[in-house]
Amino acid sequence: MEKYFEIFKNSYHGYFNYLWKEITYFHWENYFYGLILVSLIVWGLELLFPWRKDQKVFRKDFWLDTFYMFFNFFLLNLIVLIFLSNATAELFNDVLSLLGLKLANFQLLDLDALPFGLGLLIFFLITDFVQWNTHRLLHYSPFLWNFHKLHHSVKEMGFAAHLRYHWMEPIVYKSILYIPLAIIGGFNVESVAIVHFSALAIGHLNHANLGWDYGFLKYFFNNPKMHIWHHAKVLPKHAQYGVNFGISLSVWDYLFKTNHIPHDGRDIELGFDGDEKFPDDFVRQTLYPVKTKERKIS
Repeated sequence: MEKYFEIFKNSYHGYFNYLWKEITYFHWENYFYGLILVSLIVWGLELLFPWRKDQKVFRKDFWLDTFYMFFNFFLLNLIVLIFLSNATAELFNDVLSLLGLKLANFQLLDLDALPFGLGLLIFFLITDFVQWNTHRLLHYSPFLWNFHKLHHSVKEMGFAAHLRYHWMEPIVYKSILYIPLAIIGGFNVESVAIVHFSALAIGHLNHANLGWDYGFLKYFFNNPKMHIWHHAKVLPKHAQYGVNFGISLSVWDYLFKTNHIPHDGRDIELGFDGDEKFPDDFVRQTLYPVKTKERKIS
């Protein structure tokens, strides 16, 4: 237990110093100013090329979503995720040691041994595919769906809706992603930063008030015209658990037949069945999965 207490202490101390450095020192892989820059660019595109022209500049829940954006991107890491991530890694290594194994025994691929571009592509594809499956799990599991409802409570889409989600979600994503990433060791800070900012930009665009589908690239990259159907309140009868689960890439949905774009979805109603009873403030939204006993997936 003493070892895990040290992990707890060092995680918070280290991340606080990291966050302070992010705010006070600008560098190319700076996540704090990177988030601000990407957000301003995509928001500017919304204002220049609005899909729903009658949607206000400061749409419904704009400021709530902006709070979620910074809370989930930075404060959540400070409060919960850094310690959990470090502790999970250490626990996994401890379990392997008890079995007389090492993490290196499970490494199927060393990305450092590959050309940078190829290694980066493999890292991006594996990460996105695991996250696509995790996203499906959030819809198919009644327990996890109660947490994921927060993201689907968005009634007017805009870039900041991308990061409106419950703090439990990244715990699920990171836990499931840990082992696949562990067996493809060798990804460096530069690779992580490129994939991270690519996913951030694509995610912002997917939720933005933009009527783009990228032409033939729509079969590879998720896009606003596709993702809005993921947030549709009325789902097709054959897909009541959801459609269009893509995070950055749409190709998984086309490959596994979960794609659904029946027509231009510009003005469809967003949300889920019963969303009129969903709380409209941060505290009650955070507590909702604990208080509710509802198990139905809508």
